[in-house]
Parts: sequence; structure tokens; C-alpha cells
Amino acid sequence: MRPVAIGARGLYRIEPTQAHTASAIGNDGVHVVSTPALIGFLEDASHRAIRDCYEAGEVSVGTKVDIEHLAAAPLGQAIEASAEVVAVQGRRVDFKVEAHQGGRLVMQGRHQRAVVDLARFLAGETRPR
Repeated sequence: MRPVAIGARGLYRIEPTQAHTASAIGNDGVHVVSTPALIGFLEDASHRAIRDCYEAGEVSVGTKVDIEHLAAAPLGQAIEASAEVVAVQGRRVDFKVEAHQGGRLVMQGRHQRAVVDLARFLAGETRPR
């Protein structure tokens, strides 16, 4: 893993679809973007913030999520998820994360990822700690 700069940022923008709703994962009638979908968008933004630091064969995997879901995010408007590196401890990277829709903050919190060797990780030889 190459050095990760404090302050590095990542952005993920998406037009949510019905597949991203709470209704799609079993919460019938709740046709807004689900908490798990929003967290996934934040994870993608975090990955994008550090992907240029991966060595060949490395990826990052999520290890911790501490999130507040602040407002409903209806379909029909893009979601912008952002991540900023706030700390690095070895192969662990901590992020401040936010998701906005139409200028409204809908989710915020912290996220942590670990940079791992993908082949070793998939083989069960390593796990994030």
C-alpha cells in the first residue's frame, strides 16, 4: 500500500432506482433509498478516495460503520456520497462520510476500511482486524 494522504477525498454520484429502496429489501411500501443502499454509496466514495494507493493485487474492504440516517431520500434526485480520509493506522483508513440529496444532508458518520491483498483475503489467509 502506498501512503494515504489525510484529507484525500472520494465522491460517488448516483441516480437511485427502485432497487435501492427500503421496499426492495422487504420494508413494504417504503419507497425511499434504504439505509443499506446509502451506506453502500458511502463505501464506494471511500474506496474511490484511496484506490490510487493500492499496490497490485490490493483492494480495500469495509471494517466499521458508524452512521446516522438523518432524512428520507426519495427517488428522482441524485445522491452524492462523499468521503474524506481523517486518519490512517497502518493498513486501516478512517473516513468522515456524508450523503447529500438536493442540497440536504441525508446521512453522515464515520467509516473504516482496511487495505488487503485480495487473493490472500479471498483464500481466508487474512482478515481485517
